[in-house]
This record gives sequence, C-alpha cells and structure tokens, in this order.
Amino acid sequence: MTETLNLGWEEWVSLPDLALPAIKAKVDTGARTSALHAVAIEPFGTGENPQVRFIMHPDPDDPTIEVICSAKVVDRRMVTSSNGVAESRYVIRTEIEIGGHKWPIELSLTNRETMGYRMLIGRSAIKKGVTVAPGKSFQQPQLDFALYKKRQRKGGGPRRPLRIGILTQEPNNYSNTRMIAAAQARGHVIEPVTTSRCYMVIDNEKPQVFYDGAALPRYDAIIPRIGSKITFYGMAVVRQFESMGVYCLNPARAIGNSRDKLLAHQILSQHRLGMPTTAFARSSRDTQGIIDLVGGSPVVVKLLESTQGKGVILAETRKAATALVDAFRGLDAHFLVQEFVKEAKGSDIRCFVVDGKVVGSMMRTAKEGEFRSNIHQGGSARKIKLTANEKRAAIKAAKAMGLGVAGVDILRSDSGPKILEVNSSPGLEGIEKATGRDIATTIIECIENNVGTVFHTPVKQPRKRKPKSKTKKA
Repeated sequence: MTETLNLGWEEWVSLPDLALPAIKAKVDTGARTSALHAVAIEPFGTGENPQVRFIMHPDPDDPTIEVICSAKVVDRRMVTSSNGVAESRYVIRTEIEIGGHKWPIELSLTNRETMGYRMLIGRSAIKKGVTVAPGKSFQQPQLDFALYKKRQRKGGGPRRPLRIGILTQEPNNYSNTRMIAAAQARGHVIEPVTTSRCYMVIDNEKPQVFYDGAALPRYDAIIPRIGSKITFYGMAVVRQFESMGVYCLNPARAIGNSRDKLLAHQILSQHRLGMPTTAFARSSRDTQGIIDLVGGSPVVVKLLESTQGKGVILAETRKAATALVDAFRGLDAHFLVQEFVKEAKGSDIRCFVVDGKVVGSMMRTAKEGEFRSNIHQGGSARKIKLTANEKRAAIKAAKAMGLGVAGVDILRSDSGPKILEVNSSPGLEGIEKATGRDIATTIIECIENNVGTVFHTPVKQPRKRKPKSKTKKA
C-alpha cells in the first residue's frame, strides 16, 4: 500500500544532496518539467563524468545567502518556459524531501530571479501517492531560511562533486597519481596544473590565474605540490588562488614557513617544541663558537634550501666541522649548524599529519654507512607506533606552521621527541607502503570537510557621515 502525501500549490521542500535544507517551491501540475534557480552555471568534468556547478540563492528576500551546489549532469534539454521562451538547460537528478517523504526527481537549472519561487515542481516530479490540492498551501511542515545561517562554512553540507587542481611539476609521480585516483573514486574531477606554466593578473575586482593562454576555471580546492626549486613562484600562484576564494590545502604562508628552515626552527622554538640545538650565522668568523653552541662535534650542517636529504652533511670531528663551516661561508651559502642526536642511531620518524590528526607514522632507518634516513637516500621504512608525546609534538608542529597536510620528521632522543623538519609536500609512497593505509583518500576527505557550501555575503552598508560640529563663538 502506497502512503499518500498531500501537497498544496506551494510547499517547503529540502534538497539534502545539494545542501539546500529549505526552499519555498511552487507546485504546478500544469508544467511538465521541474526547475531550480541557478546562477553562475559552470559545466566541468569529462564526457564520461559530466558535472555542473552553480550558485543558488534560496531566499528571494536575502541575496546574501549563497549556496554553492554541484551535481552530475544527466541531460541537456530545450525547455520552454511559461512565457514561451525556449532555453537549453542542464538537467540534474537529486533527492527531494517533503514532510519526511523522499524520492528522486529531475531538475532543470535556470535563472529564476524574476520568479516568486526559487523552485518549480512539475508533474513529472509528482510520484505515485502524492496528491495536489490547487486551492490549498503549505499542507506539510514549514521550514525556515534560518537553517542556512546555522550552517558553518567548514563542513557545512553533504559531500558534493568538487573540481580540484593539483599544482605540480611532476603530474605522473606516485603521490599525484594516488590522489588523482582517490579523488576520482569519490566522484570528483581533479586536474594536474603545471605550476611554472601559470601566470596571473593582479586585479582587485577579478583576480585570475592563466594557463597556456586561457584563464583557469574556478576550482573548489587546490592541492599545492610545489617543487623546492620554484618555491617563490609557486607560493605566488597559491596566494593568487587564495585571493580568488579557492580553498588551498596548504596556504602559501604555511608553505613559506616550512620551506625556510631558519624560519621553521624559529617558529618551532616560539611554540616551545623540542628540536636539536641549532645555530645560524652569515658573516661571523667565530667558527669554533658556532660549533660549540650546538655542543661540539659531531655536528650536522644543512643548507637552508636542502630537501630529501640533499645538502645535509655530517661532520664527525671538530676539524671536519670547522672546514665545512668555513667552506659554506666562503660560498656565501646560508646554512644551519645543528646538534647531532647520537641516540637516534641513524633513524627518524615520519609522522603524516592531515587536518590536525596523525594518520600514519613510520620509522626510517639509514642504509649502512649513511646517517641520512631519507628514503630518497636509500633508507628503509617500517610502520611504528608513536608515543603520546610524539603524536602531540607532530600535531602541534603542523599547526604552528599552518599546514593542513604535513610530514613531520622527529628524532627519538633521551630528552624526548626532537623535531627535525616539517615538510609541506610530503610524499605518499613511503608512508602508504610502510603503513598499508590509504593516505591519499584521507587527504581528499580533508578537502571535502573544508570546502564550504553555504556562504553569507556581507552587504556593504553606506558610511554614515558624521554631522559637522558647530563651534560656538566666544
């Protein structure tokens, strides 16, 4: 037996899959097609996976409420409106909810700004068991537009198809191919963007990023995977996306914090996080004093621009340390001199932090005759369980840098965990193979949780002029 549902000629409805909890809709059995208000309609995706993104203003009386929606396209049709105008429209399929009843319907997308209702329910959307009384209204429980104002931007709606860009110079490496596969498996459209081929127009009205002669589309999110050789330019591109309102997994400022090793150590120090004693100087001739500041030989000397263990040298004797420091100074290179933590025995721990949580950890051990444990330097890796102090230190370090995704490298010392480095573009291959965890999907889930759906655009109020004060004559 089919349960009946009685509707009036106007009703409050919800479209939960589109993050639209309250819409006042007109029910019109004289119209065959149902329609939904949509502006800034933008198709994206591929021929096999066509998607459309649009902006919905659910409250006709409050244009400051904007909801960004996206859905799979099921058709493109010519639809004739009530005033006789034919229009080609994208058609999507979604679930409607009225009075506790749910069922799928098809909606054509069109601008209904001049209409009294943001949604029209035609006869093709009236399922079996639904009756419509043309002379009555609001036969089902009424909703309220205040539901939108209760939503937070972060995690403010259901999962929807996203358009994601990966800023990278190596689109086919393991990390990028894994994230592309994870995003596509969750219904998103993801595209690699070669960082060095981007260029920008700096404009206070409409900032844009161009690529090979054309403006890039509006992305919901950007994953920066910027190579160390183009850090400066890559950060500029990320900042441009930020100015366009795009969610960036790691902001430009956070990337800069982590890439500048001196600044990174200063930030860690400010947050009272343990790290090897570190010295830095440019023109000082007190080589012996610099070495003594970190406890004497052996010491580790690091170029500020070093990555993947390159530019990191162990000086085992005072003589070797003195020669190395003097040589780097002679080259006018910026470098750090750092305490060598002997008890770590050539091993360190990589903690992979995503959105404030450690989602994987591994111990990396240097190969024989090598002190650098980086996998790129031939080190091996195995899964390891962190102590509570190590987990807290990793999370705090990523937060101090401002990174949504970070690889935090820690040494186990007699005095507790000591942070070596915080990496803003950590590779996935070593951590996924060592832990067996699907870190790529966790990163995509982080993006889903942080990309906003409901926005409240502030209305600029005209400035009130202060009345001129009248001065009394003496």
